[in-house]
Amino acid sequence: MLRELDSDVERLLERHLERSKEWFPHEYVPYERGRERREGDWQDTDADLGGAVINDAVRSSLIVNLLTEDNLPYYFRTVESTLGSDGAWGEWVRRWTAEEGRHSMAIYGYLMTTRAVDPVALERDRMAQVSSGKIPEPPSVCDALVYLSLQELATRIAHRSTGAMIGDPVGQEVMSRVAADENLHHLFYRDLAAAAFKVAPDQMMSAVLRQVSGFEMPGFGIRDFAAHARRIASAGIYDLAVHHKQILVPVVLHQWAVDKMSGLSDAGNKAREALMVRLDKSARVAERLLERRGNAMAAPAL
Repeated sequence: MLRELDSDVERLLERHLERSKEWFPHEYVPYERGRERREGDWQDTDADLGGAVINDAVRSSLIVNLLTEDNLPYYFRTVESTLGSDGAWGEWVRRWTAEEGRHSMAIYGYLMTTRAVDPVALERDRMAQVSSGKIPEPPSVCDALVYLSLQELATRIAHRSTGAMIGDPVGQEVMSRVAADENLHHLFYRDLAAAAFKVAPDQMMSAVLRQVSGFEMPGFGIRDFAAHARRIASAGIYDLAVHHKQILVPVVLHQWAVDKMSGLSDAGNKAREALMVRLDKSARVAERLLERRGNAMAAPAL
């Protein structure tokens, strides 16, 4: 499959390089807000967020987003070992890694200069997370292409939604800049996966079923991730409804059009049937979450 997709990788890499924009993390960091701090003296009442006061959900999202980016060495290892280091494949993996490396620099600089989070706790969480090296490990090339397509879009949405809720224009600009990179990465993997469907439709359909059924965000190994995730979901930054409506529907159903795909064997058709059942269940969960959120917003304050 890797050999058969060589020309597609070359084409999509060329497109990516034409669309990508050079940018510099230091130009997004508000250094003028930084000043000497003492351990523990970081609380949001003393933060310099341009007049904004962030809540616990946004703070959790900022922490998770940054620590997710910090695990880049493990993502590189996994992606390179799966897709290869030679030719256009290797050129893409290295370029992708170089671009991803800017994300943690920009977000970290913003968090430290604004004191939006506790730097000591953040560093302890980073040490724990990177020392553990826990990341999703897709079992095949097909699974990797599917997972990366979904994950890059999920990361883009998480970054952009977090930025919109910070309330600080500088913070929003940082997160939007990072999200723009993630979107280009998503488009590369999404369209490469579409090309892979033409080469191995049955294997790709089975991979989509596996990855949709067992999807995990790349930051699942972060300490206290479940608690962070609950706060993030409660604020509507990222939850199962967002995942279904903004990722599964536009990518799996609209872009890849798995429900209309032809040329599948019996095994491929069975995988698609199971996938459609899974998507129907996901749709019901999403609707219940949205209804519950709407009711909560409409309820009078006590």
